[in-house]
Amino acid sequence: MLLRDVTEDDVEAYVRMRCDPAMMAGLGGPLPRDGIADKVRRDAAEAAADAAWIKMIVPDPAVPEAVAGSVVLWSHDGAEGPLSEIGWMVLPEFQGRGLGKRAVRTLLERARDEDRWGDIHAFPATANGPSNGICRSLGFRLLGERDVDFADRVLRSNHWVIDPATDLPSSR
Repeated sequence: MLLRDVTEDDVEAYVRMRCDPAMMAGLGGPLPRDGIADKVRRDAAEAAADAAWIKMIVPDPAVPEAVAGSVVLWSHDGAEGPLSEIGWMVLPEFQGRGLGKRAVRTLLERARDEDRWGDIHAFPATANGPSNGICRSLGFRLLGERDVDFADRVLRSNHWVIDPATDLPSSR
């Protein structure tokens, strides 16, 4: 597996992740295709500036254009002030292979090794068993449930947090 920065060439991968009813079922339903190209351009610029880690999950490094999903780590203002958040999406044909967990672990290890981002929060939908399982297995602590805003929608989510410097279990 390889994580590479998002580029402006990743529009179709974003469309498959964000405009598909099945992929977006736990996130309030599909987003409209209009605006996706602009979102990709903004994300590519943020990634290039190292303002956020916006990575495409590539299962086979020999084929970097074949994308399985994405994992993103960024900072923003939350209800209690600034926070760092991680989120991920894995396309259906790649689910169940451990790619999401490996991608999340890779970014958490990098955050730990670079001493960047501080505590990292995740907000998977309460009904998203696989994403909540990733949080549990990687050492996140469950703080409870809360409503979060996503794409002008309010979603019921579990609130997880991890300090990669102290909470990330060693990989074996």
